[in-house]
Amino acid sequence: MKSEISIEVTLDKEKMPETIHWKAPDGGVEGLQQAKGLLLGLWDGNEKSALRIDLWTKDLLVDEMNEFFYQSLYGMAETYMRATQNESLSKEIKAFAVSFRKKAEEQLAKQL
Repeated sequence: MKSEISIEVTLDKEKMPETIHWKAPDGGVEGLQQAKGLLLGLWDGNEKSALRIDLWTKDLLVDEMNEFFYQSLYGMAETYMRATQNESLSKEIKAFAVSFRKKAEEQLAKQL
């Protein structure tokens, strides 16, 4: 059995993402869905290295990027817990995520 996740990125003249769309029909996501950012991580077991694709559109606001990172970090902590059952390190990652969010909000408030 196979499952497909499709990602479409439209680029501007400078090859910067203008739009990001995705779909995952087997996961119940029919039709293209819009996104402003994408963090894709892959593990190369042969090379023992992480491969990443990090994209965001020009209209992704700083406060949205901050929330995107917070939720991504927090979600990675939950994934790490499910995969390893290492509750201690999962809690550390979550604590870092919460600290990151607080500091990001404080820094953004200073800029306003």
